Amino acid sequence: MKGPTDLTRRRLLATTGGAITLAGVSSFAHADQGEEAEAKKAAEAAKATDKSFPDYVAWKHQDSMILHSSNTIETKRTAFGQSGITPLNRLFVRNNLNPPSADIVKDPDSWEIEIEGVASPETLTVAKLKTLGVQSVTMVLQCSGNGRGWFPHEPSGTQWKVGAAGCVTFTGVPVKAVLEALGGADEAAKYMTGTGGEEIPEGLDPDTIRVERSVPINASEEALLAWEVNGEPLPLAHGGPLRLIVPGYLGVNNIKYVKKLAFTEEQSSAKIQQTSYRWSPVGVSGTPEHDSIWESPPKSWINYPSDPDSTVNAGKIQITGVAIGGMSAASKIEVSTDGGKNWQEAEFYGLDMGPYAWREFVYETELSAGDYELACRVTNEDGDTQPEERRENNRGYLNNSWRDHAVKITVA
Repeated sequence: MKGPTDLTRRRLLATTGGAITLAGVSSFAHADQGEEAEAKKAAEAAKATDKSFPDYVAWKHQDSMILHSSNTIETKRTAFGQSGITPLNRLFVRNNLNPPSADIVKDPDSWEIEIEGVASPETLTVAKLKTLGVQSVTMVLQCSGNGRGWFPHEPSGTQWKVGAAGCVTFTGVPVKAVLEALGGADEAAKYMTGTGGEEIPEGLDPDTIRVERSVPINASEEALLAWEVNGEPLPLAHGGPLRLIVPGYLGVNNIKYVKKLAFTEEQSSAKIQQTSYRWSPVGVSGTPEHDSIWESPPKSWINYPSDPDSTVNAGKIQITGVAIGGMSAASKIEVSTDGGKNWQEAEFYGLDMGPYAWREFVYETELSAGDYELACRVTNEDGDTQPEERRENNRGYLNNSWRDHAVKITVA
């Protein structure tokens, strides 16, 4: 995918200068060698501390992002905007493994996916998938660990706050259309299992590293095999050339570079399914006995005002943010300006893009000079309301606490 023309990649330009003396040729040589050594040391030090964006995401709007690592890149809270859809150049990045070669997106229609656990197993190209049907879904894509940075026990993993989420439109073939074309899933199948196309290093047990996730088979009713996002070919950074999309489910279940889709009686034997992404108590490692991290809970947060380093002018103010219903549409959003002591209903605005998309909201109020704690909470159509407290768990998953997501501002 062609990136933006106003890239802000930081480049390091190191210059060294030599002082000319009257000490003879040998002195010049010695000085040059010393300067060379110093320049080499400086270059090595710069490389060691370099946090430039890797090539596969160099097209991102880098001033809008927080680079945690080459595979974990967060959207700044102040960079979400107010128009509903998250631009791709501001959408977060999360990979469990390094992405494959960029060569795989050069000819996306030739990418192949194996379909197993059906009446007529077959390997299909993206070009063939495009003949079976097409549909779009607008949905929140969110990392399971979004909000991990507020857990007091400091769980391992990226310390995301709110920026491991975005709202985008995926386009592809409905999985149910693929099933229909291949005679339907096996009767014994209980799960839909997607396998990613990341390279597995030689000598390792594939189960220890393979990105392969199973979700309940009923999720296949709304799932897509997507080749496009926000009207553009799916880029490598977001799973191109083909990604399994499961609306309402957390990001890890939406398999990137999907190369196999199987309908299975058992969950995947991969570590990422059996023990990772499990809801276990603090201090307890995940096991198959713990609930798997699948469905998204209701969640909301305020994006403006949210900059702790900025002062808000007294007077009329528009408090805006996003509300996620989870597995059903957001139906009500409330805002508090006093840390949750009192609540007022806010308004949704913009297009209703479906139950799995977030809704933008606004609350208009007058604020005089002083310090405020702004909070919000969403209720979905199923009647589930965003809770005040997080649900503690070992790996810091699914933090939807409105208390954690509140922001403190100063009005002057």
